[in-house]
Amino acid sequence: MTVSGADIVELDRIAVQEALRVVDLAEPADWDRDTPCAGWDLRRLVAHMTAQHLGFAAAARGAGLEAAHWREPQDMDEPARVHRAAATAVLAAFAEPGTTEREFALPELGGSFPGRQAVRFHLVDYVVHAWDVAATLGVGVKLPDDVLAAALATARRVPTDPTVRGPGNAFAPALDVPDGSDPLDATLRLLGREPQRWPVAT
Repeated sequence: MTVSGADIVELDRIAVQEALRVVDLAEPADWDRDTPCAGWDLRRLVAHMTAQHLGFAAAARGAGLEAAHWREPQDMDEPARVHRAAATAVLAAFAEPGTTEREFALPELGGSFPGRQAVRFHLVDYVVHAWDVAATLGVGVKLPDDVLAAALATARRVPTDPTVRGPGNAFAPALDVPDGSDPLDATLRLLGREPQRWPVAT
């Protein structure tokens, strides 16, 4: 799937806005719920999402190697508010002229990447994390076909080598994708999620 730099930034924005929507649905009692991310409750998942937004925002401005930008916030008493501020920051960074032509240092992925590819990584992350949050809350995600197609194209390119999958790595081991899977289910399975365990969200 060929997507221009401007288009991939817009598709990423749509994914981030959907993640914001579902995070904002959480009630106080929801933050301790288990999520599809093994061992993480919803508060921890949203802290991770917040840190990733801030890290990618820093990477877009040439500061991705500074570990402080990737740390999860300690103050998560108001997770939705903290997450929204971070999402606003990354969307502003990606919207700057020339972002997709820059190099992004992404330590968790083991190196530097062209801006367009880095934004693709961010997009697929937020398609999946929007689903993670929705699954936790028992609601569906609302993402257009072009966003899902871009996410699936990126998920198919993620290496499946066991040395870069599993605990301590950015992605879980890939699962088999049954014939006829829709783009969201296929993306989730390629990145180690089990959508059949969270049926309401699909």
